[in-house]
Amino acid sequence: MEATIILPILKKKLAFLSGGKDRRSGLILTIPLNSDQTSMEELSATLDYLLSIPSEKCKARGFTVIVDGRRSQWNIVKTVVLMLQNVIPAEVSLVCVVKPDEFWDKKVTHFCFWKEKDRLGFEVILVSANKLTRYIEPCQLTDDFGGTLDYDHNDWLNKRLLHVNRHGCIVVPHSLAKAFSVCVCVCVCVCVCVSAGHELLSELQQRRFNGSEGGGGGGQAEELLAQPQVMKLLDSLREQYTRYQEVCRQRNKRTQLDEIHTKVMQVVNWLQGPGSELLKNHQAIGDSIRAIQALQQKHEEIESQHSEWFAVYVELNQQIAALLSAGEEEEVAELKALQQQLSDVCYRQAAQLENRQNVLQAAQTFHGTTQELSQQLDGLLSMLCADVAPADEASIQQNLKLLEEKLQAVEAGLTSLRQKGGVLLEQMCSQSAWSLEETESPAGEQQDNVQQIQSVMEEMQLRKQRCEDMVDVRRLKMLQMVQLFKCEEDALQAVDWLSELLDALLKTHVRLGDDSQETRTMLDKHKKFVDVAQSTHDYGRQLLQATVVLCQSLRCTTRSSGDTLPRLNRVWKQFTVSADERQQRLELALNFHTVTEKVLQQESVELDSLDEVDSSGKALLDRLTMPIIFPDGSEQFFGSPSETAAAAEGVRERLLLVEERRLQLQEARLHNEGGREEEEEDVPNGQEGRLDVIGEELSEKEEGEEETERQNDDSEREIQDC
Repeated sequence: MEATIILPILKKKLAFLSGGKDRRSGLILTIPLNSDQTSMEELSATLDYLLSIPSEKCKARGFTVIVDGRRSQWNIVKTVVLMLQNVIPAEVSLVCVVKPDEFWDKKVTHFCFWKEKDRLGFEVILVSANKLTRYIEPCQLTDDFGGTLDYDHNDWLNKRLLHVNRHGCIVVPHSLAKAFSVCVCVCVCVCVCVSAGHELLSELQQRRFNGSEGGGGGGQAEELLAQPQVMKLLDSLREQYTRYQEVCRQRNKRTQLDEIHTKVMQVVNWLQGPGSELLKNHQAIGDSIRAIQALQQKHEEIESQHSEWFAVYVELNQQIAALLSAGEEEEVAELKALQQQLSDVCYRQAAQLENRQNVLQAAQTFHGTTQELSQQLDGLLSMLCADVAPADEASIQQNLKLLEEKLQAVEAGLTSLRQKGGVLLEQMCSQSAWSLEETESPAGEQQDNVQQIQSVMEEMQLRKQRCEDMVDVRRLKMLQMVQLFKCEEDALQAVDWLSELLDALLKTHVRLGDDSQETRTMLDKHKKFVDVAQSTHDYGRQLLQATVVLCQSLRCTTRSSGDTLPRLNRVWKQFTVSADERQQRLELALNFHTVTEKVLQQESVELDSLDEVDSSGKALLDRLTMPIIFPDGSEQFFGSPSETAAAAEGVRERLLLVEERRLQLQEARLHNEGGREEEEEDVPNGQEGRLDVIGEELSEKEEGEEETERQNDDSEREIQDC
């Protein structure tokens, strides 16, 4: 890929090779992120171009990538780190993420990437700009990170555009290695001596050559003897210098091992000492959301302190890995022992930090559920303490449904609280063995936390039980109110039914029957009709008595039973008066039809029987013309006047038949006695006179009924006018 192809992208300085090197002589790749950095494609293209510049030998040493996230957001930094996994995972040995002072809302720690080392393929550490020199020498850092290395991106870009060799590495180091600090003077002296020896040997050889041409004498022999001595001295000097270099190398290696051992023990001692003490002294779970938030903030501070030592662990692990690749057997064993000890301590401490974070998260969830359940219980209690004064059955049913819904919500909240408490107890019980094997103080605090969780759940259970008891009382009260409304409604319905029965009795129960059999049947139906009315009345009274009992139980005054009971009694009295009158008329009609049928069917009839028929018929006709007088003084007739006249007409027809029977009996009696002719002449006259009397009486009764009907019509018109 040529620079001219992606020149606009390279000008943006999304990434660059400054020429600096890390302590392993690996190249330093810098990625400065900005707040408006959004194009991952351009960054990927830039990285592909930069990785094509170094030689394979340079790439084999690995890259140290500096991701400057001080002016960016955490999600962009995370995306860039994950992108490195896909673009250059094999070449990256270390990624240093430079964090801002305000550490992305304190939600991230470096070992969230550190634990993902196996998946990412390289180490990732979070470090402040002023502490970047722990991993890279200041002379290899640009001034953006407080270093002294000069780098001009425009100048570099111009050189790339003019460079002919596309396969070489143009990265030139700008400082000497630090390795010559102790031996530089000795090396210079040895180099001077070797150089002087070579010059002497060359001069001797030149003199020998010149002497042979000029034919020199004894001086040449001495010079010939001096040449082997000079060569011997040079060989000796080289041998001693080699031994000296080996001694210096061994001494430097021992010094480096001692330095690594010292740093490892510093990390181990802090993690096992002050670090562990911080965790042991920070075991509380709080008693509210605010308290747990304060504990989480404190835990973030502890994590921040650990992150500094974890960063040292990453640096030491890299140094040990570099020494292991070229170390001897004894050194390898020692380095592996140090590396294993350091890893065990760091991983154990990281596991304890993660466990503590899980406990705090579970405690926050538990306290949040507790607060929500407490609010639900308070709402249910306030509803139970309020007076219930619904206006109708529908409002009572609505309140009862709302009460049940709140109770179900409380039940669900308590179940959730038990679940969250179980999770919290499980997290607390799964803490590392150190918390149980150390002093009694953490164990005692742990037991206090367990008792606190259990007491909170027991308290919520007791509050819920008290609310359930109050709900049972309120539910019973509401059901009684529903029953009260139902009883009052049914009592009014009973009054309406009884009024309908009274209306039917007065308007339709008018006929008296054409014979004794029909009248007897009507009398039986009337008794059943009265029984139905009696049952309706008794049902209404029972409902009204139930309303009284319910009102006493609910401690409230009746709303409608006080008006319903007088109505029920008034209608019942009117019905009983009407039913008694109806029964008496039917009984009179039955007696009339019975004696009439007896007179008409028998061959020999006494005059007394005939007189009895006349008497009962007249009494029945008189009863038909009489109104019903209710207890309040009002009057009412059965049916319409035409229906009453029809019933009276049937009685009169039966009376005429009886009179005809009387005449027949008298004729037969006179014929049997063989009476005189005068008597025979007088008898028809007497019979005609009897019939005339009956006809006159019937006419008078019909006129009286018509007069009564006219009076009733006048009364009805007056009522309508009013």
